[in-house]
Amino acid sequence: MATIAEVKTVAVPAISWSEALKKSAFAALITLGLCFPVVAFRTEVDISNRLILLPRWGLVLVFVAAAFFGQLVLSIIAQRRAGIVKAKRQPIAISDRASIIAKAFGLVLLVAYPFLAIGLSGASGSVKWIDNFGIQILIYIMLGWGLNIVVGLAGLLDLGYVAFYAVGAYSTALLTKTFGLSFWTVLPLAGILAAFWGILLGFPVLRLRGDYLAIVTLAFGEIIRLILINWVEVTGGYAGISGIPRPTFFGLPFNASNQGFAAFFGIPFSPLHRTIFLYYLILILALLTYWVTIRLRRLPVGRAWEALREDEIACRALGINTVSTKLTAFAIGAMFGGFAGAFFAARQGFISPESFVFMESAVIVAIVVLGGMGSPLGVAIAATVMIGGTEILRELDWLKMVFGSDFDPTQYRMLLFGLAMVVMMVWKPRGLISTREPSVYLKSRKGVSVEHVSEGHG
Repeated sequence: MATIAEVKTVAVPAISWSEALKKSAFAALITLGLCFPVVAFRTEVDISNRLILLPRWGLVLVFVAAAFFGQLVLSIIAQRRAGIVKAKRQPIAISDRASIIAKAFGLVLLVAYPFLAIGLSGASGSVKWIDNFGIQILIYIMLGWGLNIVVGLAGLLDLGYVAFYAVGAYSTALLTKTFGLSFWTVLPLAGILAAFWGILLGFPVLRLRGDYLAIVTLAFGEIIRLILINWVEVTGGYAGISGIPRPTFFGLPFNASNQGFAAFFGIPFSPLHRTIFLYYLILILALLTYWVTIRLRRLPVGRAWEALREDEIACRALGINTVSTKLTAFAIGAMFGGFAGAFFAARQGFISPESFVFMESAVIVAIVVLGGMGSPLGVAIAATVMIGGTEILRELDWLKMVFGSDFDPTQYRMLLFGLAMVVMMVWKPRGLISTREPSVYLKSRKGVSVEHVSEGHG
């Protein structure tokens, strides 16, 4: 039986409107200053190639009003919370059966998602929802769970995780094109090569912690990117690598030939077959990452990671080998990044260094931090909201009726991303799911032999 805490609240205080309005006006004034001149004016080049400024005071007014009313709501909620008297916490039992039912429902929903998309959007309209939303979100969920081993469980801040993603992608591209290997042969090799690079990164940073570790891992990610750019003979430089073979279904390609997937099963050919296959492939890889992470957390190595995260000095005092603990965290986390990179290369059919910039690492780290370090469920929710929210911005063309025909919602995705991080740090500084289940616990009482508790032994 799992438990959560119920909080009974009493004594709701009166609201100081003058203080709330004062804070809201100050927030609106700060927003007005920040909007000038970046938001207040838009630069364009006229027909004479001269730079002109177009005022956008309506958009500034929207931001200022949003800041005013947002701060007003926050001030009211903060005042109510400050005066609320918290009663004794009453534990409420939640059965393990309910948790299992919830997980089973989520799994069924994930499996049925492509068919739901087809039923709601049709065969042609569902490609966007399966590919841009389903596959893209699952890639980042898998990357988040892989980085969660390093950052969430072991407490090692890695800002260069995209390097392992790139190693997996380029390993797949080079091995399939140069040696003619299939995707299924290259997939484990990409994970092994990424794990090898994870160990190479781990050795120089064994004595580093905190900000110093973050700086070195950031430099490692940039080194990998610069190698991809400058080693033109192997990686193609900025031109990248194209024509990467696509994965097949047990040797059946997804094309219109007589040896293709559709002809083998006697169904009409459709490009949607490959998209659905790729969705289930990344779903299986993501679930495998989740299962391995959960199993590892319950093993001694997983408990060693958590001990390292809480206090490295105490971890050493307990006799835990911190060298092997850190290296295993880097290697296993990098391995799943390599798997995701292999899938990315096979899905796209083309890769270039532009796909592995620092911003990708920042997004993956933000997913882990915002979701709750060490919480697989929180990471999945954060990835769904962040990546899915970015894709939804492309569908908000109706906003052009409000802000003008030149308004592009996708240009403000990083602004909304930063705003979401600020809100999360204010409301939930430990992430969406800040509580974690114990890795080992007793589900029932067990008797202890008397010789273990007798005098001199207890």
